[in-house]
Amino acid sequence: MSETGNGNLIVTKAVTKTYHDNGVPVEAVRGIDLTIAKGEFTAIVGPSGSGKTTFLNVISGLDSVTSGEVWLAGRKLSDMSGRELSDFRRDHIGFIFQAYNLIPVLTVEENVEYIMLLQEVPKDERHRRINEILKELGIDKYTNRLPTKLSGGQQQRVAVARAMVSRPSLILADEPTANLDSKTGAELLDMMRDLNEKSGMTFLFSTHDQKIMERARRLVTLEDGVIQSDERRE
Repeated sequence: MSETGNGNLIVTKAVTKTYHDNGVPVEAVRGIDLTIAKGEFTAIVGPSGSGKTTFLNVISGLDSVTSGEVWLAGRKLSDMSGRELSDFRRDHIGFIFQAYNLIPVLTVEENVEYIMLLQEVPKDERHRRINEILKELGIDKYTNRLPTKLSGGQQQRVAVARAMVSRPSLILADEPTANLDSKTGAELLDMMRDLNEKSGMTFLFSTHDQKIMERARRLVTLEDGVIQSDERRE
């Protein structure tokens, strides 16, 4: 039976993650229960070392839980083999990182197209989606440029386009504005919130950026691997 019915995209139950640092156990996440509905624009916030990034890695299956369960888009992650999980991430999760993580030898168009090639999306459909998302993000004139010829803000827009173009269930953004100036970061966030409203795609941020906190419709605050507060906004 799926745990992500009734409009829920993510469900975590009693999730813990313990690392070992020179043989000493470090409890990064300690018993988190959380439900994220489809279409949310939510930020996981808290100071450095609070467990934000670890929790995102567990939700995405990039890291396994020490105990507890994670369901995403109707599937329990621990039930999947390594290959199944890899394919599932490819089809259901778009990632946005603070370091952009674009492929330097590929053009803007090729970077955005890459995941769709892996998904075997037909060529005409790939190009239609690329043109649409690049126009939406205001970077369609940079189609044939390499990432090194773009500003940081432009590169992060390409990263957003790449994350969204394959139409995943979830966009996970780990400190996506950390390397951007305040004005560029605010503009990008406004675009992401607009895309969230238009597409209904779910966005989950890990951040301590005040600009993201101001725009999020839900703030989940972590401290020492535990949820301290869960605030919803209109």
